Amino acid sequence: MTKEAHDEQNVEHSEPTQLHALTAEHREYLLQRHGTLDLEPVPDMTDTDPYNWPKSKKILNLAMIAFHAMMGTFTAAAVQSVFAEIAADLDVPIHQASYMLSLQIAVLGGAPLFWRPLSQRYGRRPVFLLSLLCSLVGNIGCAVSPSYGTMGLCRAITAFFISPALAIGSGVVTETFFKKERARYMGIWTMMVTLGVPMAPFILGFAAVRVGYRWIYWILAIFILYFLLGRETLYLRHPTPSTIPPTTKSSPPHNLLSFSRIDPTPLKAWDFVQPLTFAARPCVLIPTVGYAMVFLWGNIMMSVETGSLFPERFGFDPQQVGLQNISIIVGSLVGEQIGGFLSDWWMWRRHSKAAGGSGSSGSGSSGSDSDTQEGENTPVPQPEFRLWLSHPGYLLAICGVVVYLVQVERAGTTWNVTPLVGTGIAAAGNQIVTTVATTYAVDCYREDAAGVGVFINFVRQTWGFIGPFWFPHMIERVGFGASAGIAAGMIIRVLDQ
Repeated sequence: MTKEAHDEQNVEHSEPTQLHALTAEHREYLLQRHGTLDLEPVPDMTDTDPYNWPKSKKILNLAMIAFHAMMGTFTAAAVQSVFAEIAADLDVPIHQASYMLSLQIAVLGGAPLFWRPLSQRYGRRPVFLLSLLCSLVGNIGCAVSPSYGTMGLCRAITAFFISPALAIGSGVVTETFFKKERARYMGIWTMMVTLGVPMAPFILGFAAVRVGYRWIYWILAIFILYFLLGRETLYLRHPTPSTIPPTTKSSPPHNLLSFSRIDPTPLKAWDFVQPLTFAARPCVLIPTVGYAMVFLWGNIMMSVETGSLFPERFGFDPQQVGLQNISIIVGSLVGEQIGGFLSDWWMWRRHSKAAGGSGSSGSGSSGSDSDTQEGENTPVPQPEFRLWLSHPGYLLAICGVVVYLVQVERAGTTWNVTPLVGTGIAAAGNQIVTTVATTYAVDCYREDAAGVGVFINFVRQTWGFIGPFWFPHMIERVGFGASAGIAAGMIIRVLDQ
C-alpha cells in the first residue's frame, strides 16, 4: 500500500489530536452536549452537525433509512414465494419466472453508482424521496403488467429507484454516529438489508394466497412514510475545529419540504464510477469479496432455491414457502448481536486494554501494543482488530449451507424442519460477516463511507445476480452433497485470503 493510501486509511485515527486545537467555548459546548470530549470524530460547534443531534432524533432517522434500505431487498424478494404463480399467469417456465428476482438483484447492485454523486451534491433526503415516489410508480406498473417482458421492465425500473438506501445508508450511519458506537448502528442498517430478503415472502406469501400475487405489487406501492419523517444528514464539515456559535432552535417544519444544493462542487463523469476504484484498496476489496461470497451462499442461494425447490418437492403454496423464512429471520437477529453489539464491545475492550498499559494517565506513552496508534495520549486499536469477529461468521455460514443442502436431499418428498436449521445457522453467519466487514471497510475510509457502501453493494449484488443462473444446473448435475462441498470450498477459498 502506498504512503498516501495508508495515510488516507488512517485519517480517522488522527482526529482525536484535534482536541488540543479546540477553543474553550467549543470544549464547553461538546461537554454540555455529550458529557465527554472522547469523541471520534470531533463535531463542529453547531446543532446542525448530525453528530450533535439528540439520540432520539438520530435513532428515528436511522430507523427510516434502515427501513428504506430493507425495502430494496424486500421488493426484490417479494416474488420469491410466487414463482409458480407468475409462471402460470404469464405462461413461462418456473425457472424463467425466478429471473424476476435475479433481475432486481442486478439492478440494485449497479444503480447506486448513479445515485451516490447526486446525494453528495444535493443531499441524502431528496434522493431518498425521489426513490420512494418513483419506485411507487414502478410497483403499480408491475401490478398491471399484461406480459412477462412488461413486468420485467417495471421490476427493473422499481429496483433502479428503490436502490439508494442499500448503499448510501453506510454514509448516513457514518455521518450520524460516533466511531465507538458505529458497529451497532451500522449493524441495524445491514440487518434490515438482510432481513428484507426473508421478510418479503414471509409476509407477502399470505397475501398471495388470499388475494392473488399481483396484490404484492400494490402493497409495495404504498410505502411513502419516509417522506414525512426523514432528515438530511449530509453536512459539510470544517477541516479544522469550527468556531461556529451553537444554534439552539430546532429546524423549522418547512425545512422538511425545502430542498437546495448542499455541495457546490461540479458533477463530473468520474464521480459516477469513482466507488469502483475501491477495488484497488485491499482493506475494502478483501472483506467485500469475502462478504459477497457468504451472502451468495448464506442468503441468495437458500432464498432462491427454497422458492423453487419446495413447491416442486413438497407441494408448498406461497404461504408455506414464505413461512420457511422464519429461520433466516431468527438467525439474522441472533448473528447481529455478535456482528454489532459484540463488535463494538470487542473494540472498546482492546482500546481499554491498550490505554491501561500505555501509562496514559500523564506520561503520553503510546504503549507497547504494535496494533495501536496514539491520539491525545490514548492508543486506538487498528480497524483490522475488528476482523477477528468475522471468523465465526464464515464458519457458521459454511456449516449452515452444508446442513441445508444435505438435509433437503435427505428429506426426499417429505418436508421436515432440518433444512431450516441450516438456513438459520447460515443466516447468523452471514449477518456477522455483513456487519463486521462493512464496519471495518467504513472505518478505513470514513470520509467516503457512501462510496465504500456503493462498492460493497455493487460487488455483493453482482455476484448474487449471477448465482441463480447456475445454482439449478449445479444441483442437477452434481447433486446436493457435492454442491455443499462446492459452497464450502468457495467460502474457504476467500477466507484464506
